[in-house]
Amino acid sequence: MYGAPALPADFTHLPYTNPDAPKGGAITLGNTGGFDSLNPFVRKGTSPWQLPHFTHETLMGRSWDEPFTLYGLLAESVETDEERTWVEFTLREGTKFSDGSPLTVDDVIFSFEMLGTQGHPRYLSLYGQIDSIEKTGPRAVKITFNTPNRELALLAGLRPVLSKAQWEGRDFANAPIQEIPLGSGPYTITGYEGGRYVQLTRNPDYWGKDLAFRAGTHNYDSIKLDFYGDAKVLFEGFKAGEVSAVREFNAEVWNSQYDFPAVTRGDIVKSVIPHQKPSGMTGFVMNTRRAPFDDWRVRDALIQAFNFEYINDTLTGSSQPRISSYFSNSVLGKEDGPAQGRVADLLLPYQDTLPNGTIEGYALPVSDGSARNRAGIRAAMAQFEAAGYMVKDGAMMRGDGTPVSFTILIAKGSTEDIAIADLYLRGLNRLGIAATIETVDDAQFFSRTGEFDFDITTFRRSLSLSPGNEQKFYWGSDAADQQGSRNLMGARNPAIDAMIDAMLNARDSADFIAATRALDRVLTAGRYVIPFWAYTDGRIAHVREMKYPDTLPIYGDGAQWMPEVWWWDASE
Repeated sequence: MYGAPALPADFTHLPYTNPDAPKGGAITLGNTGGFDSLNPFVRKGTSPWQLPHFTHETLMGRSWDEPFTLYGLLAESVETDEERTWVEFTLREGTKFSDGSPLTVDDVIFSFEMLGTQGHPRYLSLYGQIDSIEKTGPRAVKITFNTPNRELALLAGLRPVLSKAQWEGRDFANAPIQEIPLGSGPYTITGYEGGRYVQLTRNPDYWGKDLAFRAGTHNYDSIKLDFYGDAKVLFEGFKAGEVSAVREFNAEVWNSQYDFPAVTRGDIVKSVIPHQKPSGMTGFVMNTRRAPFDDWRVRDALIQAFNFEYINDTLTGSSQPRISSYFSNSVLGKEDGPAQGRVADLLLPYQDTLPNGTIEGYALPVSDGSARNRAGIRAAMAQFEAAGYMVKDGAMMRGDGTPVSFTILIAKGSTEDIAIADLYLRGLNRLGIAATIETVDDAQFFSRTGEFDFDITTFRRSLSLSPGNEQKFYWGSDAADQQGSRNLMGARNPAIDAMIDAMLNARDSADFIAATRALDRVLTAGRYVIPFWAYTDGRIAHVREMKYPDTLPIYGDGAQWMPEVWWWDASE
């Protein structure tokens, strides 16, 4: 995106891989909930999130050590003009799907068109910014854009490639949910049982096994994805030896509950892996499409009533810091105090539409840690009164005399979120708000959140050091009413749209960072989400035979990094 790649054209392996890692071994990873589809590229059904990373490939691939750099994968070369109004990829010789059939330019063109018209909504934005796709040689394809957006050339390199022979002339969006899309990746699906497990097997005839980009990666012979009803049951499966590795997000649990016999014997290793990623946002998101959440003062009141310090102490022993903004824990995060310099310059033209505190500075409330949170409840009550609400006979009332009530929607397997919500309800009760928790299965949860059918629900949005076009899908105005988009809060703000555009059109790192910090200010001051705690380190407990390289990338705890560059060694 900016400058030059860190690695030379003749690099032999990515810096965080072990090119001598042995191949072999079998691991089992656990997921919570279930699945009813093996097609991760359409909105229909719920598929295991890991599948596209194992089974499908893109023209270019990410380095987990460089936020804004891609290297050739299916493509051996890439060309573009200075303004990036077009990009041309040349495929490597010998690219193949897992069934041995050749992967060609026709498959690439077909994939852009099929995903852009019938695929999941996350694929629609890029396709709408493409003017033409044409075959320019036996292995070359040129994509011309209709929108000035310097990131589009990179996004095009990350579009998955499907088989034209499998899907041409078919209703891709409504194909049988158990049909397995044919990919070119290192693994194939060799077995499954709906809702229970998926078996992945390394393809011995994988076309790209000798690529420098793939050296030292995808080392396990087989990976099984097992599904459990909730995190507690999954943890018991791990303790019993049925799961090879788990990620632990609760520092208190990590310190207090990972003392079972397999750990003390050394059969299980606890690895703490630092990273430099933004915090992202985890919390309860409020649906601004519905009253009373369309009023920022109500959203502020609900944040004030969330007694984070007490909840954090109760559930994690106060061992984890709170998320302070969407890009906190990174250079892209907003700075404390009033906006200054380039950030202020970007925001001032939109000052009439900005949430309170965007330019002046906004920080989350801090309670005294006591159970009653008197100061927070008083502040919340003041905001409700300013918004025209009043307490009558112990109940918070709207101006028309009807009581305030709402539901917090949570997936059944999300035990920690349920525990947080239980504690939160105590503060809401003190405000006279009749809030309830509604738990539903995974299928209902994804269906309802995809249709924006909720008051408040759980929210997890991982963010990278290379944010770009996906930000429009996360909180752009056009995505607010696009079912299936990830703009769950329903944000519609011209300042958000403008800051995303400024990011996409930045010509150097300084302008990019300023635009992202400005965006972070608008999102945080918008008070769309009640933030939980941050995960500043990756905690992975794993069987001792699972090894990883000494050199860690900046995305060191990334979900793709484990197991992508790990290997099996039973010699100890």
